[in-house]
Amino acid sequence: MTFTPPYKCIITDDDEIDRLTTVSFVKKYPILKIAGVYSSPFETIKAIKNKKADIAFLDIDMPGINGLELRKQLSHIPAVIFITSYPDYAVEGFELAALDFLIKPINTDRFAITINRVHEYFTLKNKSSLLEYNLGGDIIFIKEGTKLVKLSLHTIIYLEALKDYTTIVTTEGKYHILCTLGNLLKEKSFSNFIRVHKSYAVQPVFITTINTSYVTANGHSLPIGRAYKADFFKLMNL
Repeated sequence: MTFTPPYKCIITDDDEIDRLTTVSFVKKYPILKIAGVYSSPFETIKAIKNKKADIAFLDIDMPGINGLELRKQLSHIPAVIFITSYPDYAVEGFELAALDFLIKPINTDRFAITINRVHEYFTLKNKSSLLEYNLGGDIIFIKEGTKLVKLSLHTIIYLEALKDYTTIVTTEGKYHILCTLGNLLKEKSFSNFIRVHKSYAVQPVFITTINTSYVTANGHSLPIGRAYKADFFKLMNL
């Protein structure tokens, strides 16, 4: 299946103001098209039977069926972005293959990052059959289209999760492979990378600044997730 913009999306939130806020953000992006707006999970389930959607923006804290349970019933929708006032839901949300997780009130800059992730994700899905990688010592070979790209592991600054894919950011550029971040970190070649967030793992040698909420690696600012903070500071002897 090929995904092309505008991507059809649905929005579910039981709070009218929050629902309208999400609608207003979505309407700012021509690559998105609203296919349905719903005030309850039950309304969503009933309506979605007759609609096709590429993306679902789901509030989590809703009565009856929460957004996490609703996502299980909308498993055919490729990309789900959870929206909530409670960050503690994040870990469970990503276990349900969420593409992203937004905290209320939605921030303009943060929403822009989400939309970039959405577009990048569908771009990758469209060429997923062309993405392969092979490990060999300190070298990784990535197949992109008809060419093989040779990367030195020593040039990789950080890794970013993008659902089924991982973005590899090096000193030379950005590359993608069809492998989850979790599985990639199990490879011996990536054993020295430290996971600082559910979506990010960094190579320590590139870290230049450490804050309580983020690290800077070769000019890139990466968030430190609460679930990873203690282990990260311990590994960094801080």
